[in-house]
Amino acid sequence: MTFSLIARDEKTGMFGIGIATSSIAVGNRCPWARARVGAVTSQHRSDIRLGPKGLDFLSAGLSAEETVRRLIDESEFPDQRQVAAIDRNGGTAFYTGPKIPSINSGYQGVNCVSTGNVIANPDVPKAMVEFFEGAAGVPFVEKLLGAIDAGLAAGGETQPIMSAALLVVDEQDWPLVDLRVDLEPEPQAKLRQLWEAYEPQLEHFIVQVLRPNDVKPRKAPEPVQA
Repeated sequence: MTFSLIARDEKTGMFGIGIATSSIAVGNRCPWARARVGAVTSQHRSDIRLGPKGLDFLSAGLSAEETVRRLIDESEFPDQRQVAAIDRNGGTAFYTGPKIPSINSGYQGVNCVSTGNVIANPDVPKAMVEFFEGAAGVPFVEKLLGAIDAGLAAGGETQPIMSAALLVVDEQDWPLVDLRVDLEPEPQAKLRQLWEAYEPQLEHFIVQVLRPNDVKPRKAPEPVQA
């Protein structure tokens, strides 16, 4: 009941995930990323323990393929899980359990991998990857958001999606972007609105952390005339 795309920006080294589902709190339960390390998704009856564990494997130098293999080998219920990963070199891997009772699939591209379950057709992940690969020159975040739109256009889930999330890491030890939408009839549109509101403030928030003395006071809003 989820479809997602994990990607690495070849120019900057950023990692990002765009994800959507028909259930609540997808941004809390499914995507994980760590700067200069990689990214992981855990979907279908998501085991939230797999995300941090997978990032630790990637941080220790395991490839995406090795990471996914170990996550599945050490999982209590691997037949019910759908897992994907990307490593610092852009290598990708995914696993989709044989007991997932729905249409499910995965598709790998250059610096990206997509997975989906309870989807309308098996080509949804392929459509997401093809959009990402074909969007040369488009900013990284826009490619992630566009991949969600492409997945929906290809059929999306069998049920209407209700939550969506965008997670991006760069050089810092914290997420550069961590935006989430829940219980909205068109969460992908709301997610884009959040990004458009957040993007102009992005550098300001980084400066607040790294160089707080350089933060310029914001002007108070003008009083409303009666």
